[in-house]
Amino acid sequence: DKEVRAIFLRLFAQLFQGYRSCLQLIRIHAEPVIHFHKAAFLGKRGLIENDFLTKVLNGMAFAGFVSERGPPFRACDLFDELVAFEVERIKAEEGNPPKMIKHVRELAEQLFKNENPNPHIAFQKVPRPTEGSHLRVHILPFPTINECRVQELLQEGLARSQGAPPATRGDKKCVVPAGPPVGM
Repeated sequence: DKEVRAIFLRLFAQLFQGYRSCLQLIRIHAEPVIHFHKAAFLGKRGLIENDFLTKVLNGMAFAGFVSERGPPFRACDLFDELVAFEVERIKAEEGNPPKMIKHVRELAEQLFKNENPNPHIAFQKVPRPTEGSHLRVHILPFPTINECRVQELLQEGLARSQGAPPATRGDKKCVVPAGPPVGM
């Protein structure tokens, strides 16, 4: 699973290399608007006639990609590092399958580490139902709700949330590396 995702990560890093150099931040509105210059991107890469890439850039998924990844100051991830620093490595590995496979495995390992930061924590497996368990009908009565206790719990929760500091997200924001400019 992770290796397939790593292959697609490499593919999109190659496909969109240099996209940041074709982004324009428009600050007319209270909320900045990010515009992507498709013609400049395709022209600089010599792919104006490429029907596939033109359709990708005109799609809703790419518009979401630009709005999500366009801001210059946000939390960076593995894709940003690939697009900014590894595109030359990916190009060099095109003719060398063993190096390409090694890089895919490295990326897959990084994806696994990102999703499982504490690998020593064991996941508990759900036990298989016993034979014939589907034939037994267990109808448990729904418990009655104590309205006073519910109100008490709500009040306690509100009191705690008012005294607690505002929740912050754990992602560290940074300036997104632009990477190499768009080229042929």
